[in-house]
Amino acid sequence: MSAKIKIEKKVLSENDKIAAEIRERLHQNDIVSLNFVSSPGSGKTSLLEKTIARLGKEIDIGLIAGDVQTENDANRLKAAGGEIVRPVVTGGLCHLDARMISKALENLDLEDIKMLFIENVGNLVCPSSYDLGEDMKVVLVSVTEGDDKPLKYPAMFRRSSVMIINKTDLLPHCDFNMETARMNALKVNGKLKIFEMSCRAGDGLDEWYLWLKSLMTR
Repeated sequence: MSAKIKIEKKVLSENDKIAAEIRERLHQNDIVSLNFVSSPGSGKTSLLEKTIARLGKEIDIGLIAGDVQTENDANRLKAAGGEIVRPVVTGGLCHLDARMISKALENLDLEDIKMLFIENVGNLVCPSSYDLGEDMKVVLVSVTEGDDKPLKYPAMFRRSSVMIINKTDLLPHCDFNMETARMNALKVNGKLKIFEMSCRAGDGLDEWYLWLKSLMTR
């Protein structure tokens, strides 16, 4: 058991070193970076599609789309209007790591980007341990999931700065208590900024867009 812990610490230490280098490069180029994490099917890609369509002409957005075996999400983001999209296929790994992001950035001209979106692999466990050099993590949950998600996966919510509750248009059909979800999330991380939205119906998206634009003025 001690050997396993030692190896894991070494892996994470090397990852954190690369992540720090990435963060410095992005800050030098005045790039705001967000790492989107969630369970599969919570709506990360749909949210990014909507965001690109709405803000793509105002903000120079670069995207790194992680997936286990396909480039499907990257292709969706390109079709939505993403002009700078780089797919990362993990080949079975359940998370992106800093080395993958560093390699993807080699194929990007950072002078052409002011905001970087990283779409992580759908998983609320492994991605919580890996710093990708981002400014903040954005964790999504949907009302089709349990409102106890923050309690079941506290590490992810503790290390995130923003929580998005998506698919609110389905609330009448789901056993999901919005206030309970908020309370559970804030119990884990009292500093979480919380958005409620429906990517399909468009509810709550304007507040999200305004917040993203406010990041550009910091």
